[in-house]
Amino acid sequence: MSKTLLQTDFPGLKLLARGKVRDIYDLGNSLLLVTSDRISAFDVIMNEPIPDKGFVLTQISAFWFRSMEDIVKNHIISTDVADFPKECRPYSELLAGRSMLVRKAKPLAAECIVRGYISGSGWKDYKSRGSICGIKIPEGMKESDRLPEPIFTPSTKAELGTHDENISFDEMAKLCGRDMAEQARDYTIRIYSRAREIADTKGIIIADTKFEFGIYDGELIIIDECLTPDSSRFWPKDSYKPGGPQPSFDKQFLRDYLETLDWGKTAPPPPLPDEIVQKTADKYREALFRLTGINVRNQ
Repeated sequence: MSKTLLQTDFPGLKLLARGKVRDIYDLGNSLLLVTSDRISAFDVIMNEPIPDKGFVLTQISAFWFRSMEDIVKNHIISTDVADFPKECRPYSELLAGRSMLVRKAKPLAAECIVRGYISGSGWKDYKSRGSICGIKIPEGMKESDRLPEPIFTPSTKAELGTHDENISFDEMAKLCGRDMAEQARDYTIRIYSRAREIADTKGIIIADTKFEFGIYDGELIIIDECLTPDSSRFWPKDSYKPGGPQPSFDKQFLRDYLETLDWGKTAPPPPLPDEIVQKTADKYREALFRLTGINVRNQ
């Protein structure tokens, strides 16, 4: 592994969109999602790729999608390049391990965030208001404390380069329809609750995460990625200690480094030292190994 991929360019395939991390190609009846090694922080894409990141995210998503199939259907048709349409075959080597052939679903207009611990923007919200996204939280909690119950805090979907905004459940219902909003909320809590139990047995605390849902054949399914270090806060269980920030297996390490710089959190991004790139890569690889047993260095 460790051959980095910052951006794809596949002549003969129709590029539909290029997100912060994924390049999406329209194959007619399906989509091809290619996970690059790009990394973003504060909604700005860094110039340096993170080795193996695309592979790690794809394999972790596939693991969780499979683990949740009895709760909610997902968009995956196949992650095996041999199953992809013939027009993808010239690019098989680049696609292997980092791509998914998926169903075309109509995305919901909101992101579904669930928080099981009090951290990040939730901690800032709690300190100033005693609540998180308008949801009242018990007094006297410390940073990184486990919440009495997971809470659902949806947000808008921002355009590339802009920030998502937290919204109330009622606002989400107006955007998506109340029935779909309630289904998405239920799935979000159920998936997170199961994932938290599974991860706990593997030495990982999932503090929070976000999901995207879409409508396919009139049914709500989970799309995009699932419980990755890009969309979640992963903390090592053996060093968990409430009362401050936690070490992590996600891009919080990169955010923490960027916070030490005199940088306005807008493009262009600052250059990343090789040490920060490699340590970030190691955190992603460790998350994959703990969850799935896949050792990237042996691939």
